[in-house]
Amino acid sequence: MKEMNRRKETQEKPASSNLSSSVVATLKEEIVHWHYPPEHRLTEDGLCKRFGMSRSPIREALRVLTSYGFIRKLPNRSYVVKQYTTEEIEELYEVRQALELYTVERLATQTTLAQHQADLDDLHHTWTELLKEPSKQSEEFAILDTLFHDTLARALGNTFLLRNLRTINERLTLFRMLDFESPERAERTCRQHLEILNRIMAKDAVGAREAMQENIEAGRNHIRSTIKDALARSYLKKK
Repeated sequence: MKEMNRRKETQEKPASSNLSSSVVATLKEEIVHWHYPPEHRLTEDGLCKRFGMSRSPIREALRVLTSYGFIRKLPNRSYVVKQYTTEEIEELYEVRQALELYTVERLATQTTLAQHQADLDDLHHTWTELLKEPSKQSEEFAILDTLFHDTLARALGNTFLLRNLRTINERLTLFRMLDFESPERAERTCRQHLEILNRIMAKDAVGAREAMQENIEAGRNHIRSTIKDALARSYLKKK
């Protein structure tokens, strides 16, 4: 009997883990895209009904999201969504800028840059084509923008830096999308990205840093207006 119970538990754990991972992915995506306003309440009962699951995978999903800082646990066993304040978003941009300035400076001075020439050439081609016709949807443009910065960080080869940059960029997803709803901003980003690449390939570390700083600050300057827009959308979706 004990052996049968152990086998049953072994079979149930992977299934429960898969279910909780699905809930984590869905809720994280919704929080990142501001489907919920700050302090929006989530309950086990409500999530069980929504996802058609038992409490076990829901509780595990809530535990994971709490550890990642996407939600906060309350004393009454419910949870609230943790959206970043304006000040916290600005701090994310500060850290992101520090990481990305370091990245392009190091890339511009690396003697092994030729190993990543194909990646840089692909980026240059992509953003040259986008400049010719920067008419993509804001969400698609935001994904390509994130990929641009991610590719540079991967080329540097610093795993810790890449992991932290990805965490920051995940939280900035919606703000990128809102920013790129402006065609002028999208076109300017194309030119800035090409300038960053040109400075890196020319081994101009100072120029690469200046070009990257201009690119990041262009988005950072619109923080307050994009947060207002995100809040407005989240409250509309709540209704």
